[in-house]
Amino acid sequence: MKRAVTIIASVGLFICSATVAGGGYLYYLSLPPDSSDSEPVAFRVEEGEPVARIASRLQEEGLLRSVLPIRLLSRFNETEARFQRGNYALQRDMSAVEVHRRLTTGSQVLTRVTIPEGRSTGQIARILDRHGIAGEEEFRAAVADPELARELGIPADSAEGYLFPDTYHFPEEFPAELVVRTMAATFFRTLDRIAPEHRRLEPQELHRRVIMASIIEREYITKEEAPLIASVFYNRLEAGMRLESCATVVYVMTEQQGLPHPDRLFYRDLERQSDYNTYLHAGLPPGPISTPGAVSLDAAFNPATTDYWFFVLRGPNAKEHHFSRTFQEHNQATVLYLRSP
Repeated sequence: MKRAVTIIASVGLFICSATVAGGGYLYYLSLPPDSSDSEPVAFRVEEGEPVARIASRLQEEGLLRSVLPIRLLSRFNETEARFQRGNYALQRDMSAVEVHRRLTTGSQVLTRVTIPEGRSTGQIARILDRHGIAGEEEFRAAVADPELARELGIPADSAEGYLFPDTYHFPEEFPAELVVRTMAATFFRTLDRIAPEHRRLEPQELHRRVIMASIIEREYITKEEAPLIASVFYNRLEAGMRLESCATVVYVMTEQQGLPHPDRLFYRDLERQSDYNTYLHAGLPPGPISTPGAVSLDAAFNPATTDYWFFVLRGPNAKEHHFSRTFQEHNQATVLYLRSP
């Protein structure tokens, strides 16, 4: 009769009643999947995520040989509820015990960084660089990498617009590519929740919706306005009218021409030459102009149904827009809100 054994791992305690042969197999499963691969792999644990799901994703990413070691470690060390939410840099040369310890103690020194809604690639790059996470030029290059974009399921040659604005925890000097992967994964998880039907869309239509969301993001003030603004832009697109979005002009000035963010736009600014200038060109711009958040994504995929064709800010410091059904009404509103003392 084969005797039972207790397996002691190099770091932490891995307790399992098993036969000698079975114990040897479990020990093998707990070994690093690839002891020669020390490249960091981005891995995120969600709040309250079950151990079984975490273990399954670790195996899918090649970070575990099997789900069994993590599940047993969690059970016998009573750590099922101690997996720490956040973003981690793991390696394939880590044993199951090391992975378990990392995820249950959150022992990695991480930098908290918040990416606000509506930021451009350049602005995000500067935020990350300022926090010592990824270099500005390295991040820009990763975002502009068409092969990486395709690998992430992005229907474009750039990841711009697909980097979800959120609060992240990254290690210092984290590879820019992994930052892009993490933010893009968060984007698609959010889109799965907001508009699960996006997976049935043609790639070109998905990209069209993301571009629209990026414009809405830079135009709306209150979340109640976002679907109304979406309806105006979709109405204009369907009628073949120019969008005439001031946000696209600001994008041209700040991101393409390197000018400071303007306090106001002049008529001469509306003539700035660029495919992104929707005062000059009908249809959507070639790509997203910002990082859309959940509100603008929801509006782009679920616009209101209205007969509005125009909107204007209700004064220089107003917190809402006036929506109009006719050009005459729009002109009257413009005079009332922007030209009156």
